[in-house]
Amino acid sequence: MSEKSIGKYLGESIPKLGFGFMRLPRADGDSGGGGFGGFGAPPKFDMPQIEKMVDYFLDNGFTYFDTAFVYQGSEEAMREALVKRHPDRESYQIASKLNLMAIQNRSLEGLKQEFETTMERLGTPYLDFYLLHGLGGPSIASAEELGAWDYLKELKAAGKIRHAGLSFHGTPEELDELLTKHPEAEFVQLQINYLDWENPQVQSRRLYETARAHNTPITVMEPIKGGQLASEASVFGEALKRSAPDVSVASWALRYVASLDGLITILSGMSTYEQLVDNVKTFKNIQKLSGDDRKLLDAAVATINSVPSVPCTRCNYCSPNCPQKINIPALIGLYNDYLVYRSAEGISRSYGFMAMQGGKAKDCIACKTCEEHCPQHIEIADTIAKLSPLVD
Repeated sequence: MSEKSIGKYLGESIPKLGFGFMRLPRADGDSGGGGFGGFGAPPKFDMPQIEKMVDYFLDNGFTYFDTAFVYQGSEEAMREALVKRHPDRESYQIASKLNLMAIQNRSLEGLKQEFETTMERLGTPYLDFYLLHGLGGPSIASAEELGAWDYLKELKAAGKIRHAGLSFHGTPEELDELLTKHPEAEFVQLQINYLDWENPQVQSRRLYETARAHNTPITVMEPIKGGQLASEASVFGEALKRSAPDVSVASWALRYVASLDGLITILSGMSTYEQLVDNVKTFKNIQKLSGDDRKLLDAAVATINSVPSVPCTRCNYCSPNCPQKINIPALIGLYNDYLVYRSAEGISRSYGFMAMQGGKAKDCIACKTCEEHCPQHIEIADTIAKLSPLVD
């Protein structure tokens, strides 16, 4: 089997729904998952619910589980809910990721220690898939300088990982150069959903086409855009429900991605048992999109893009002058997301990350110093006051 024949092999053997362990249900009822990148206290997960979800996922014939070193508590939760309770290790696949930015000493020894920590957390003798995590921009050069690609070859030769790949957040040009230089990359994980397909920042379509041009199989992340494309209360949700009242809004996003060729699996970061059941229902009898379906999603994208928003250009003249150290452009961006998706839960996780590194919305004292420096003359204090009750 050649390196690139992994696509045909896995496409036939792995069901197209993958279980992402990034947004696990928590014991405190917060479905936003655990910390990311080591920020904050370790999460207290709702392990009985996670175990129930894992069992239902496997019982329905699905087998791919995805985690990462920097998904705080996720690898340990996978050990407890999956590895310990389902000893037939060949009956499912585990993917984890090597995060270059998480290495304390930025060295090859740091890479090795991170892998060993992952293996200890998971309690498994091997990984089916191992990815260089979040490559794009400066991290591409870091992978070369640290010898990360050669290290993946060593791990594969030793039987500690079965397939080596990468998750990617850069430009199509960077991806093309990277896959040309590293044809040994057996697969690539890309952010693909119908809203980002033609988004000039994300460029999902061009990234997908680049991977296909290199005959590199794809695992998909963020097919529901962090849950935002699942919101029935959104500006587009009503039209989708009216067209197909018996299926969820989330199912449209999953079917959009499942209509693409060259996929290994589609990851969904399911936060509740109910979400899992709905996604399993979608994939058990997956229906590719018709021409009329695509027109409806095109209309949904147009509706999303037409929603009036706070006209922040992220020039960041405001934040350096904030006495509360609030990341003002980021919070305004979240408020704009809420105007579209009408889901406080959908923005809560991103808000948690931002608030860990600066002031919270509720910390705003309405001094309006920021407004004196805003070229767009935005009423910043009022905007943050509207966001605060949604997230704090």
